[in-house]
Amino acid sequence: MSGAGRPRALLRQLFRAAVAAADPSITLKAHLPTPPRGRTVVVGAGKAAARMAEALEAAWPGPLSGVVVDRHGTTARLTRIRLMTAAHPVPDEAGVAASQALLAAVSGLGADDLVIALISGGGSSLLPCPPAGVTLDDERAVNRVLLASGAAIAEMNVVRRHVSGIKGGRLALAAAPARVVSLIVSDIPGDDPALVAAGPTVAMQSTAQQALAIIASHGMAMPAAVMRHLTSAAAAAPAPSHPAFAQNEVRVIASARRALAAAAEVAESLGIRTTILSDALEGEARKVGADHAALLRNWRGERPALVLSGGETTVTLGAERPGKGGRNTEYLLALALGIQGLPGVHALAADTDGIDGSEDNAGAFADGGTVARITAAGGDAASLLQAHDAWTAFNSIGDVLVTGATGTNVNDFRALLLLPQS
Repeated sequence: MSGAGRPRALLRQLFRAAVAAADPSITLKAHLPTPPRGRTVVVGAGKAAARMAEALEAAWPGPLSGVVVDRHGTTARLTRIRLMTAAHPVPDEAGVAASQALLAAVSGLGADDLVIALISGGGSSLLPCPPAGVTLDDERAVNRVLLASGAAIAEMNVVRRHVSGIKGGRLALAAAPARVVSLIVSDIPGDDPALVAAGPTVAMQSTAQQALAIIASHGMAMPAAVMRHLTSAAAAAPAPSHPAFAQNEVRVIASARRALAAAAEVAESLGIRTTILSDALEGEARKVGADHAALLRNWRGERPALVLSGGETTVTLGAERPGKGGRNTEYLLALALGIQGLPGVHALAADTDGIDGSEDNAGAFADGGTVARITAAGGDAASLLQAHDAWTAFNSIGDVLVTGATGTNVNDFRALLLLPQS
């Protein structure tokens, strides 16, 4: 471990503030609709679905029923809403059962009924619903190919919405003529609610041809059944102009922008000048890390400064089997290589859902001495980065950040703390 205890304590504090600002138990109540004359049915999916359902049960004044799906291992306790769990990021049979349960929950509703949809990032993997002619193995293959492609999350979810029987507004269509109010915890740069979890209750103007173009542009090798489906009429998703959506509402209750603003407020209250680069940064994780390192090398200042950013970077995997890690640790290892030997720089990169990639850590810490410590531990930082094995690098020196699942998901949180040297 490095001796950067106090800067790291501050970085942890900033991360906690960002996560708290995206916590549905805090943010959901203010966005609830008026109770209907008829029934209130709840459906939901995503890494924040269970926490959102807990908050809804605590705040809702009348009867509730319905079902939500979160990832395996959630510890939420629900009394009126059924909780199901499924696999993330690669779909499983439990997710298929959950998709069918959500569709069943909204079937047969009337115009006086209300559906409250609790949607958050990760919901796409948790709701596999292969269309006719496509199998669960095909849908698993789609997810694996997408995750390894380097495609942006918005591009991935365009593909997913056209290879599904529940995404792309189809769950809301199944609920008609009931009114649907979607409460969204956004993990999408730009906060387009139709792209969160591939939009099970929110339609958007996209086409199967656009999905095919994304597949082609990234050289993705999709299963033959998926390609046949995307060239058929069945791949069309309902348009936003569909009459069934006329009275529906969408409310984004948490986002990266709000999370970063909360962290910035904490830092500013401590006298640290803070800049938010963007809440929607995208790009290859290692390149963004190298770019941010160049920014830090050029910094000059007489008082502490903080640079925050959010969004979602990507990692393009090659043909060789990758090591252990995620986009935040990969970003951070590239950053560490670029700032080695630089004093006064401390960084944290983590996923706000508490899990970054293949292991159980949310992210990691880095500073100007990170590469030297990895070397002293017997590692080669550059080689580990090349092998997409950033977790191994940071774990070898005890610099991973482990928080457990946070119950929310507004994607990446990156904090770069700069302390002037006397």
